[in-house]
Formats: sequence, structure tokens, C-alpha cells
Amino acid sequence: MTPEHILQYCLDNLEGTVLVESWGERGIFYNPEGRLKRGVYVLTVKEKDGDNDKASGLDREGIYRVNVGVRKNTFIQLFGPVPKRPGKGGVVDMPFDFSAVDQILPHPVYAWMGWVCALNPSEQAFQALKPLIQEGYEYAKEKYRKKKL
Repeated sequence: MTPEHILQYCLDNLEGTVLVESWGERGIFYNPEGRLKRGVYVLTVKEKDGDNDKASGLDREGIYRVNVGVRKNTFIQLFGPVPKRPGKGGVVDMPFDFSAVDQILPHPVYAWMGWVCALNPSEQAFQALKPLIQEGYEYAKEKYRKKKL
């Protein structure tokens, strides 16, 4: 499984999405007809550590992280209570190894917003991630409609 495969899966299966590259990552945004400047996040792929995001060890050779925003109820079902927002440069206070590969995990920084992630998902982990990607897509469509009102 490669980042390109995951991004292409989204573009091929999530109508109205576009690929945007910025801030050292690639993102899938819901933005039918390009009506918003970027659109609404569905998923991102990050391949290097940032100043405020080092918990996953993305500077390791060949490591990347897929990030998906899901509804908080889904997050709670998967991982328990939504954590508090960490301070700048901090990591959420949750008992997870955020550098573990091939597992669906809370996002080390944005779990407080209901984001989940997976480092280098295998085909099997990607199959488990697909329903969360679909939920992230549906959630992005809801947010998009609200922004358009």
C-alpha cells in the first residue's frame, strides 16, 4: 500500500473530491465544482514530521501517516473519550504508541477533533480504514453544505 494508492482510491471513489498539496502533505478535500478555496478536509497523507507534529516519527525512512476526520461518536466507539486539546507542539494524552505502523490509531495531535490515523497501513488495515474514509467523506459533505449556506 502506498500513499499514491490511497489518494487515488479516494479520487476514484469519493465524488466531488480534489487533491490539494500544501503544508508538506497531500490532502483529499470535498469541493465539488471548486466552489470553496480548498474545500473541506476528508483525508490527508503526511510523510514528514512538522514542528508541532513529531509523535509518529514520520522522519523514519518510508513512513507515512494517513489521517481521517470522523464523527466524534465514531471516535469514542473506537478509542474512548475524546481527549483534551494538547498545548502547542504537544500530543494528546492517550495511552497509544503513535509511532506504531499498520494500526488504526487516534491522531496524535488532532484526536481532540475526532481524527484517526494509520501509519503505513497494509492492505488489511486499509480495508478496515475504508469505512472510516467513507464516514470522513460524508462528514465533509455535511460541513460543506453548512459552509455554503
